Amino acid sequence: MFELLDFSRPKKELRRVKKVATSLSIARFLVFLGLLAVVVVGVADQSAIIFLLLPLSVLFIWLIVKFNEKKDQEDLLESILSMAQARRKRERRDLKSFDSGSEFLDKSHPYAQDLDLFGEHSLFQLLNHTVSAGGKRELADYLLHQAPPKLAAERHEAVKELSQKKDFLRLFESLGKAFLKNEKDKGKFFEWLAKPYYWKSAYWVPAVLGPFAGVAVLVFVFLLGYPYAYLSIFLALGIVLLGLVFRPLLEAMKALPDEKDLKTYRFWAALLERQDFQHPYLKTYQDPYFGDGFVASKALKELEGQIFFIQNRVNLMYLVFNLLFWLDFMALWKLERWKKRYGSRFSKWQNTFDTWQALVSLGAFTQEEGLKGEVSWKEGQFFEASQIKHPLISREKCIGNDFVLPEGKRIILLTGSNMSGKTTFMRTLGINLVLVHMGLSPMADWLKVGCFQLYTSMRNTDNLGESVSSFYAELSRVKGLLERTDKGMPVFFMLDEILKGTNTKDRIMGSEALIRQLLESSAVGIISTHDIELSALEAQLPELANRSFHHQIKENEIIFDYKIKEGPCPDFNANKLMELMGINFKA
Repeated sequence: MFELLDFSRPKKELRRVKKVATSLSIARFLVFLGLLAVVVVGVADQSAIIFLLLPLSVLFIWLIVKFNEKKDQEDLLESILSMAQARRKRERRDLKSFDSGSEFLDKSHPYAQDLDLFGEHSLFQLLNHTVSAGGKRELADYLLHQAPPKLAAERHEAVKELSQKKDFLRLFESLGKAFLKNEKDKGKFFEWLAKPYYWKSAYWVPAVLGPFAGVAVLVFVFLLGYPYAYLSIFLALGIVLLGLVFRPLLEAMKALPDEKDLKTYRFWAALLERQDFQHPYLKTYQDPYFGDGFVASKALKELEGQIFFIQNRVNLMYLVFNLLFWLDFMALWKLERWKKRYGSRFSKWQNTFDTWQALVSLGAFTQEEGLKGEVSWKEGQFFEASQIKHPLISREKCIGNDFVLPEGKRIILLTGSNMSGKTTFMRTLGINLVLVHMGLSPMADWLKVGCFQLYTSMRNTDNLGESVSSFYAELSRVKGLLERTDKGMPVFFMLDEILKGTNTKDRIMGSEALIRQLLESSAVGIISTHDIELSALEAQLPELANRSFHHQIKENEIIFDYKIKEGPCPDFNANKLMELMGINFKA
């Protein structure tokens, strides 16, 4: 249905499709008027013209199908246009209109809150190309759980292949955005699939007899002139017999998926079936749509047709034909047959579609950002990066840094003036660790890293509702870190402005004690501080190294280069910043 569309010129193609849809709508209306005329004349004159009802009905249904196809094409083209606009926003890092995924925020998570994985201006907003609740949860799961290096490396190679399939990525996402707008919960459908079969062998009698008997009655009444009483008796018999299948069909109608949802699944399945994936990881998630003599897209199209049929049972035209030909019996049999053949597979298809949405998000992000950085997984405590950048900072403003965890060093003490880039740098390292564990390339020329469990303490705030101060909140985060290190976990930690909620004397004493305790564990990491006194520990603790960010003051302006340097920061800028804000130190 979409193969003939010109996606290279979506605006022009949309105008063309709308014109065709308008023509089909007019033709459908004219045929409907013809149907009314046939019914009125045929019944009033007891004329054979009534037999035109069937071909006109077929034509009317065909026009409805073609009109719906054109409306689907309209929706698809409009979604492609909206995707192009969204892409431009992501390029500018203008993310405020995107889904924030804030429902996945968890203050107790080891790193999600501090690294802006969810919420306003978050990594989720930049990555997310999913369209369903399940796909969204799958992508969030990738962000919240660090995949083992073997799985991350496998997924990384698969995503690289996927990122080269630009047309597939665009069409997969646009199909979802076009049709999966108000997703219906599938819980009742799964319950229906698990219920016993309603079909009974005796139902074959009315199912087969109905159409023949209906035609015979019409011939007798409208061609041979028999009284209308015969038609009335036949319709009354039909009402009684159709009552046998009314309840199971009503239950099915309430439980069946939304037609738009199923249409999305059918298009997705057909798209996946046409792909020639090379990587085994991608083939694993393609396999559920083939096998044992079935093709998922055809099975889903069959169910979609039955849903269209069932949902139109209250339509006046269906009611007429149902009373004449007892169509409900065949409708029930087809549903039961579908349930028997494919019911057990539907859950697998839906779950795999959720995974594909997450993978398409990773592939689209890789393609849009032009990610080519390689990741190498190393044994032991290893972290080395070239020109590593933060993905949430616009390309024009983002400054890359080289970083090495020196051999024999396990803690980096990071000092620097206010606004010099300490916190952003730590978040840059952390968020790139999240990227590579998801299976993405880093925002760097390359990254070599050991297998760490990431843990951060940066954004600790008070909570009046829980009577928790920011200092207590930070201590709780530190406690969580120490619990992990006591268990021997290979943690990579990042602590920002350590123990900032207490006085200088206690902060320096507590910070030194914590540093010494962490050096006795298997953890490695970075600690930022404004307490330059702590930099003297480098001479006492061989496994600690100083790094810093600097600034320059020119007249009334503070200039930062945002480049990490060896050694402690030589001076700070708090006094100058306060002067620029109007605080007079001479008073």
